Amino acid sequence: MLSLMELMTVKEGFGALVMGNHALARAMAEAGTAVVTSYPGSPTTEIAEALQAPPENSRPCHFEFAVNEKVALELAAGASVNGHASAVFFKSVGLNVAADSLVQLALMELMGGMVVILGDDPGANSSQNEQDNRWFARMAYIPVFEPASPAEIYVMYKEAAALARQRRAPVFLRLTTHVCHAREKVQFGALPDQPAWVPRFKSENGPYVPIAASVFPLKQRALEKLEAWSDYGEKSAVNSVFKASVPGAKRLGAIAAGLPALCLLEAVRAAGAPVDLLKLGMTYPLPARLLSEFMRSHDEVYILEELDRVMETELKALAYDRGLGCRIHSRRGSAELMGEMTPERARAALAVPWPSLFPSMSRTVHPEPAHRTPQMCPGCGHRSAFHAVKKNLPPGAITVGDIGCHSLGFLRPYNMGEILFSMGHSVSTASGLALNNSSRKVVAFVGDSTFFHAGLPGVVNAAARNSDITLILLDNGTTAMTGHQSRPGNGEIGERLSLAEILKSLGVAFLRECDAYDQAKLGVCLKEATEHKGFAVIIARHPCMLKFMREKRRSNPAAKKQRVAVDHKKCIWHYICAAEFACPSFVRDPDGFITVNPELCIGDGSCIQTCPEQAIAINKEPEFYIKPLSEEGGEDGF
Repeated sequence: MLSLMELMTVKEGFGALVMGNHALARAMAEAGTAVVTSYPGSPTTEIAEALQAPPENSRPCHFEFAVNEKVALELAAGASVNGHASAVFFKSVGLNVAADSLVQLALMELMGGMVVILGDDPGANSSQNEQDNRWFARMAYIPVFEPASPAEIYVMYKEAAALARQRRAPVFLRLTTHVCHAREKVQFGALPDQPAWVPRFKSENGPYVPIAASVFPLKQRALEKLEAWSDYGEKSAVNSVFKASVPGAKRLGAIAAGLPALCLLEAVRAAGAPVDLLKLGMTYPLPARLLSEFMRSHDEVYILEELDRVMETELKALAYDRGLGCRIHSRRGSAELMGEMTPERARAALAVPWPSLFPSMSRTVHPEPAHRTPQMCPGCGHRSAFHAVKKNLPPGAITVGDIGCHSLGFLRPYNMGEILFSMGHSVSTASGLALNNSSRKVVAFVGDSTFFHAGLPGVVNAAARNSDITLILLDNGTTAMTGHQSRPGNGEIGERLSLAEILKSLGVAFLRECDAYDQAKLGVCLKEATEHKGFAVIIARHPCMLKFMREKRRSNPAAKKQRVAVDHKKCIWHYICAAEFACPSFVRDPDGFITVNPELCIGDGSCIQTCPEQAIAINKEPEFYIKPLSEEGGEDGF
């Protein structure tokens, strides 16, 4: 099996079965991309996994995780303005964070070209919504490529990067979750010799300052470039027609892009239906002539897409403007605007206008799988913190959540975080909830990585105005939810930064620190904080135990695993360990006894203090002793 190191460093061409994200990383290397930036988020995180596989001095490009998506996009844009071919990638909602600068890109001359890779998430597999970022392309005048498979990701990235450099422009490469994570055999080319990139920034290449006097000339140039992209789409092989294998009584066609096109093609071929497919690889600007000819040559056309009616709306307008007589079918009802496309859904959609071609198929009905609530990992410091906080919250307190592993605190049994908008919102939203509110205390949560990503402005505002809220800063030393990427200040990149010192420098007067495992101390800190009038911050610190244990086991593979055990002579079935602390390692057996799943328990012992009967104990000497904060003597590092 090909390793990621080999994928990124083998000089000659080869074929390999790869994930879409990994195919994209190789395409970046083959395209001569000099600078790649990102903020981690599913479904695009594995791109970085491949880029970082070789040692830093032998990587094909400069790669870095930025503090947030806006910074990542601006780093890539700055490199491109200076003549370096660049790319940036992040998840769907990450584009919201980057949007302030994104909408200026098409107005600028990006000398090295720039590919903006979006990981959209139909079905909200790992996102808080199903945001359809094709709308941003229309607003920002940026062309869109939409690959449907890993092989197409590879081909389209190289095409997009070359054209972006040639046209000194930004380009969207829009991926979706299952395209990112699908696997396919891809035939790769050779790696080029790395060029010596020469800085090319000259202010006369601009203007690069979109003030009122330059807005209209810049916009005119962006619109002219968009026209050129439209001409390219008319002739490009990324847009292609798949003819039906059998003729029909009527000339029937379908139009789709990306994964929906493959689902539609599978449904048509399985049914043996006489439906031609126009598969679009470039979906903005739409190739008007190609589409008009396709619709004119068919009596009826079905438009299939995921999420919003973006392409459907534009094609109906095109048909109206050009007086095309074909009948246009599309999805019906709000339910069809949600979720991922599948071949089954595509077949059901086509069966609405053409039932005789797509008759109902008998299906085996399988029982629904048991509901499984998402869980924080065994040993997670957030679980210990939420358990302590819940026991010590003032009556009627409002809790405000944020994005990160601790978002799971919203679920039972913790029920922490009744409101969640976006990354870093918690402090600002909590401050708003506290206005004209003397009867209910407001407690906000934020993680350390999110604190740096987007939380700092809200903290600055709350500190300056002394907002009457309590903030619990859950510090696990990493960007845990997306795979333990480094965060600023943890010492993995740059110098260590003390969260406490940062908060003090902002004028935070009430500040407490404790280990998240020390539930008694955290309870005392929370009581003091909620009684304080004004802005109060508690830093509840404990390393991400998933990362911690992996690193310890790598350094000492022969180490024995410790576990906790339940003494059934002492246990009188309070079930606090399983029902309130809710570590997934605890199992309530049919006979009522509590046992410990040895495959899940890491023996961290954070559960011991939760049992009023002291029936939980470590059953082996600890192999990895985790020092509490008071013994560390350090700041914000583990």
